[in-house]
Amino acid sequence: MPTTTDAQEMAALRALSATIGADPHLTQAAGGNTSLKAGDTLWIKASGTWLKDALTDDIMVPVAMGPLLEAVERRDPTADKPQAFAIGALNPRGLRPSIETTVHALMPQRVVLHVHCVNTISLAVQTDCEAEATRRLDGVAWAYVPYRRPGLPLAQGIAERLRPGTDVLILGNHGLVVAAETVAEAERLLYRVRSLLARPARETAIPDTAALRALARDSGYRLPAEAEAHAVALDADSCRIAEAGSLYPDHVIFLGPGSAVARPGEQVADVVARLGTDPVAILFPGAGVLMRGDASSGADAMQRCLADVTARVDITARLNYLTAAENDELVNWDAEQYRQKLNTAV
Repeated sequence: MPTTTDAQEMAALRALSATIGADPHLTQAAGGNTSLKAGDTLWIKASGTWLKDALTDDIMVPVAMGPLLEAVERRDPTADKPQAFAIGALNPRGLRPSIETTVHALMPQRVVLHVHCVNTISLAVQTDCEAEATRRLDGVAWAYVPYRRPGLPLAQGIAERLRPGTDVLILGNHGLVVAAETVAEAERLLYRVRSLLARPARETAIPDTAALRALARDSGYRLPAEAEAHAVALDADSCRIAEAGSLYPDHVIFLGPGSAVARPGEQVADVVARLGTDPVAILFPGAGVLMRGDASSGADAMQRCLADVTARVDITARLNYLTAAENDELVNWDAEQYRQKLNTAV
């Protein structure tokens, strides 16, 4: 049987990437990334681009894999800037490789998929994640990697946990990685793991859009782009979980640290005055969510993600939240500032 060509695999990867990118339960906004190894070149999604656009836009960037892996092994800070390893002759648009390029390079398999699966994240924020995943993923060659900042720190964490044959990673407070030799095999593994980790979302009431529109009037705020985003404010446990802090990196990047929750009787102006800033989103318990008028589509997608994740968290579990230092590290990180800049107009 003839070996599948790189071109055929790339076409298959683009198609799968677009499918993944269109599913808000698998990835949101510019989050998530896919890759294909072709000889010594790693083709990976560009930072700031959306997987859903994989069939309509040129979002893949070539990276010299050998030098990048050598830099990771040396703990060279340059490894935290994967654009230094992009192959310029094959990258006419000058796109930056994904922040997660080192993750893909470390996995020896030819095809790697990294997604922000809401079922995985809802488990990966719990302190009992490793024990629960062990119960659910029996027969899967997987490893758990505690939270580290995306980029070189995460790559180092993966290197410490990676064992021969491992093809699934659960990243604490972050997401899921699956890897295989072909796109078809990676796709099957992705959906198998998602199914094994699936947890139903708690039921919520219907948002009070009339009350929200009244609150939004002349406030500079608006309703979310997706009605599902309201759920986090309509379930007391989800609201409590969200108010307690930041659960995963993309929340911090697109929405800011933590979640702003209105107190009983507060208007938008009252929340802004109390916090001393105008948050990207405000949760009004029992009514729903309002987004700041200039919030990007990426922020809207992440507010929906917050609702989807918190609705699946075990309400009796202890949770790991990102620390203030970890929040600051993300907000002030050059790579994330670049990605955010690309998404301000999206």
